[in-house]
Amino acid sequence: MKEARRTGDEAWRTRLTPEQYRILREKGTERPFSGTLLDNDRPGLYRCAGCGNGLFRSEAKFDSGSGWPSFRRALDGAVLTSVDRSLGMMRLEVLCASCGGHLGHLFDDGPLPEGRRYCINSGALTFDGD
Repeated sequence: MKEARRTGDEAWRTRLTPEQYRILREKGTERPFSGTLLDNDRPGLYRCAGCGNGLFRSEAKFDSGSGWPSFRRALDGAVLTSVDRSLGMMRLEVLCASCGGHLGHLFDDGPLPEGRRYCINSGALTFDGD
């Protein structure tokens, strides 16, 4: 799936479902409490739905009550952040470091010791169970 980062828009549309495309390529979001991975509590690895890049281990997942899968930390080098000034506020957007796909946002209200909450759309993820 790594070839996706070198391909154009039409290849993304072919590879992804309409919902995945809207989230990953158009910076969309899913409705809270609607994502298929929100309540997943199995051990394993969460990957980017666009390119397959490993992003989060299940041990880092927690229930934030926000309505989206939340993680304390990402795998080293797996994600990038960018300032997002949309919707009249400033947030940190979380992007896949491999393909640049929009995953969600990063907030500083997570549990200690990290104090971070990676608020991620289920539609931007796939899951590989251990």
